[in-house]
Amino acid sequence: MVIAVEAHRIAYMALPKAGCTTVKTALAQIDPAVRQQGAPDTANVHALYPTRRFRPHRWQGYAGYWRFCVVREPLQRLLSVYTNRVVELGELHNSRRLRRARPDLPCDPDPDFFFRNLAGYRDMASVIRHHVLPAWLFLGPDLDRYDRIYTTGTLDQLASDLALRSGAQVTMPRANASARRLAPESLKPETLAALGAHLAPEYEYLNAFFPNPFKPGGRFSCAASLRRVS
Repeated sequence: MVIAVEAHRIAYMALPKAGCTTVKTALAQIDPAVRQQGAPDTANVHALYPTRRFRPHRWQGYAGYWRFCVVREPLQRLLSVYTNRVVELGELHNSRRLRRARPDLPCDPDPDFFFRNLAGYRDMASVIRHHVLPAWLFLGPDLDRYDRIYTTGTLDQLASDLALRSGAQVTMPRANASARRLAPESLKPETLAALGAHLAPEYEYLNAFFPNPFKPGGRFSCAASLRRVS
């Protein structure tokens, strides 16, 4: 589903764990259709603007709109799934399927166990699957479709651009941010190696924005080498 502010001909495709709650909250500030219902909070903004996967036929209906998206460094995006959805919100405990079908996958895993068993958690818990699916499923295979692509580090610029287009003041609240951070250096080399293999297509897709730290000469190139020899 395309998130559109019809009054200002703005169209946005949301990527989970890439500032989407923050961006949706900002869009609600300039959307007359939303303001008529009262100011939304971060709890219901997703009901107003659901995140859906990219569908070409839906996107074609927004030709002539100013179309944008926000992307995030792939490793940081994946790490935030663990800190926010698993640790802070404890959402694995809500998955009956996980508890019944995979008792070998604990609901409170440490980060190394979680990432080295990511496929199992993804298949058993829909909330994990939604947040770890690759970016192209939400943004489409061709990023040239967008008029502007922001990173999570340039959201202040997005606020300025939205204000310019709408003629209204726009604040960019840091919504749904993880209270804690997980440093990738704290993970075991084997875990980093698994993450490097998992994220290789994601870095290729977003190569114009983020270097792959698992490639030779990168920050975690040794972990990638470990993956190849194992």
